[in-house]
Amino acid sequence: MKKNIISILLTLVISFIPYYFMIPPINLTSLYFWFFMVIVVFNFVMIYSFFSREKIIKDVKSKRKNLFFTVIGITCVSITVILISTNFILSPIFNSGSYANRIIINENGNFSEDFEKVDFKHLPLLDKASSQKLGDRVMGQMPELVSQFVVSDLYTQINYNDDIIRVTPLEYNGFIKYLSNKNSGVKGYITVDSVTGEANLVKLDKGMKYMPSAYFSKDLMRHLRFKYPTVIFDTPSFEIDNEGNPYWIIPTVKYNGIGIRKEINGVIVLDPITGDTEKYDIDEVPTWIDHVYSADLILEQVNDWGLYKKGFLNSLFGQKEVVQTTEGYNYLIMNDDVYLYTGITSKATDESNIGFILTNMRTKDTVFYAVPGAEEYSAMASAKGQVQQMNYTSSFPLLINLNNKPTYLLSLKDNAGLVKMYAFVDVADYQKVSVSDASIGIEAAAQKYLGDSYVLSDELLSKTITIKTITSANIDGTTYYYFKDENSNKYKVSIKTNEENIPFLKVDDKLKIYYTNENTLIEIVKLEK
Repeated sequence: MKKNIISILLTLVISFIPYYFMIPPINLTSLYFWFFMVIVVFNFVMIYSFFSREKIIKDVKSKRKNLFFTVIGITCVSITVILISTNFILSPIFNSGSYANRIIINENGNFSEDFEKVDFKHLPLLDKASSQKLGDRVMGQMPELVSQFVVSDLYTQINYNDDIIRVTPLEYNGFIKYLSNKNSGVKGYITVDSVTGEANLVKLDKGMKYMPSAYFSKDLMRHLRFKYPTVIFDTPSFEIDNEGNPYWIIPTVKYNGIGIRKEINGVIVLDPITGDTEKYDIDEVPTWIDHVYSADLILEQVNDWGLYKKGFLNSLFGQKEVVQTTEGYNYLIMNDDVYLYTGITSKATDESNIGFILTNMRTKDTVFYAVPGAEEYSAMASAKGQVQQMNYTSSFPLLINLNNKPTYLLSLKDNAGLVKMYAFVDVADYQKVSVSDASIGIEAAAQKYLGDSYVLSDELLSKTITIKTITSANIDGTTYYYFKDENSNKYKVSIKTNEENIPFLKVDDKLKIYYTNENTLIEIVKLEK
């Protein structure tokens, strides 16, 4: 009996070491917990065997079964059978309806009613990769910080007081730098405006001490684990409130079964400066928080809806109305919230979408819009094909309402990650593409795409000129015409701007032109003869 008690006590002491580093939840629905329990049982068996080695040797010599190992073996097998049986019973084979209903989707979305006409002043043109480039540049301008901290690659997309930004914290630059800075903490975070590209380093009066890159008790997840030992955590996101105060947002998870049918049941908001936390139920989450559900979880649940809404057997054989999400996704900002956008395509994975979904990342409210058209990667390939000699890469499309038509907007970037061109692609017909130099501005690029059908923005400039010289040149397969007016001002216009009239222009013709800004060479986005 004494040996058993000593074995148990030593097991608890020794098992605390892997617990401290693994920090598993003490929760029977977590697979990670059961993995940790395997380590605990192994430790116990080894310690018990050490103290009972004489009896074990006797049992082996006498060919008797050792009662302890028999009980341990039966217990382990029983637990394994129970875990596997539980998950099998709760699998889609018997519960396809529960999997399909993990997310409730309103299938009656109306694109023209729900999507306001695009406002280019509030359009997140920069994707995460471009934001990272800009954030790294800002950090590089702060030599006193570069040696001590690095920029996290989180770059969370949020709505901050009606500004669309990405925000990411600085992190400790390794263990030694942590030791020298742990008392003052991490000095700030970086914001990148997704519309204008303006990047700023926000310095804090008090440093953030509870971070993923911290160690020991200040490690973010370890601090959370010791405060909430039974709670299962999802991936943390970094956000700022309306006053610019930084917070870690940690969704809490529940499973139906052992590690299956994951759902979010609340969030923990952690102040990285003080370590204070506040736990909210899922229906009480503050409205300034934008990310409660991760993109991966949303896509998983939408795919379950598309696969199992007609039952498990239909998902294997008939596959009637079986659909799935496309590979990528993007974020849209609407009604003071962040929404995930992704296309919905048939299980046969052709190059077209039957529609798309929008999901509120805070509430999980989801709407399906039946807008058939090009699959996003087909649109990306079509845009790149217009300037294939440039070897540009394309961002994942933004879906916008341009002149009451669903349209993909893409950024084409060079090898340095800088946006060089904008591309507009018609969702219904991805062969209808317009690519424009980013230097003329997004408004002018839209004007160029839609031509005379576009209602001009008040920001476009206009004037009447008289042509004094005219010449043309073919650049990358597109014909451009170059004018000089009576004041020797220079102009450039693509034939695509007005294919019917531009080829017939001649000296002394008077034109009313529309353009975005006064440059040495003014690019015309619309003209009237």
